[in-house]
Amino acid sequence: MKSERSYPIYKVNKKAEASLVGGHPWVYENDILEFPETEPENGTLADVVSPKGAYLGTGFVSLKSKIRVRLISRNANDTFDASFWRRRVEYAWAYRKTVLEPADLSACRVIFGEADQFPGLTVDRFNNILVTQTLSVGMEKLKPVLFPLLAEVLRADGQTIDGIYERNDEALRAKEGLEQSKGWFELPGESHPASTQTEICENGVYYHVDFENGQKTGFFLDQKYNRRAVARLAAGHTVLDCFTHTGSFALNAALGGALAKKISAQKEALTAIQAHLAAWVDFPEEDVPELDGDHLHRVLSGVKEELDELIHNYQADTVLREGVDCAIVGRPNAGKSTLLNLCLLYTSDAADEAR
Repeated sequence: MKSERSYPIYKVNKKAEASLVGGHPWVYENDILEFPETEPENGTLADVVSPKGAYLGTGFVSLKSKIRVRLISRNANDTFDASFWRRRVEYAWAYRKTVLEPADLSACRVIFGEADQFPGLTVDRFNNILVTQTLSVGMEKLKPVLFPLLAEVLRADGQTIDGIYERNDEALRAKEGLEQSKGWFELPGESHPASTQTEICENGVYYHVDFENGQKTGFFLDQKYNRRAVARLAAGHTVLDCFTHTGSFALNAALGGALAKKISAQKEALTAIQAHLAAWVDFPEEDVPELDGDHLHRVLSGVKEELDELIHNYQADTVLREGVDCAIVGRPNAGKSTLLNLCLLYTSDAADEAR
């Protein structure tokens, strides 16, 4: 080590050493050879060393998780004060500005957990609101320092941030000994907006985002470029969008020139999709895509069983027989047999047409 250290020390085995040297950010309890003589407080910092005592990194201790230490630094000279965390936020925001188009910055993932060296923390930006999800005890304890810095850094760059909303209603928090909750984070000396909804524009499509009740943080921002790809690929095709959340893939397909159809996994999504369509007429005429409600047909508000029913009753079905030649199935538990049968139907249709 380059300097005298005051943190508790965890000595790990050669397997963990190789993993950490290779860039892995976690230390598992089973890979620890020696624990500190005095157990550290949950969520505080500790050093990690190799079997020979070489410094490997510093991270947050999680006493209730199998992941005992989550690294935040591999530099023995780092000092973990507010300036350190400000630099980290600035790096993360600068990276977004480098890899994203300017129009995408108003709806993007600002902090992506371990990838940005904020273990267990997700921060999504929805226009004027930052929505956070904290899944590690170390980040939970850091919130009073870190969250005001998030707002300060973005505002210093000319971004409008009116509040920070926490979506900690996630079962994984129990593995860290944390309770579930959701609500506004109180920024010092500030009030928060009265509404828990906002609006975003992504790929030319406008959405109402309910960040209090929507899935995850309110909207699946990580699918931004997949949706853009669908708009390009779906042109001229008839699309079946299964198990959609807010109709985003169907809307992008329709914007790209497809006749988009959807099957929703939840009834609430139908209202959201209708609102998203209606939102287009609320914006300046020059910004409204050339699309009307006839391009998006509400087929069913169903789940896997209803998709299975479509397949098993194929002879009477009018959805698949209308020439659907592109399917989007965004729910991993739809079932392999369901997806296989769906593919077989499309294949048999193509064969029938060829004959």
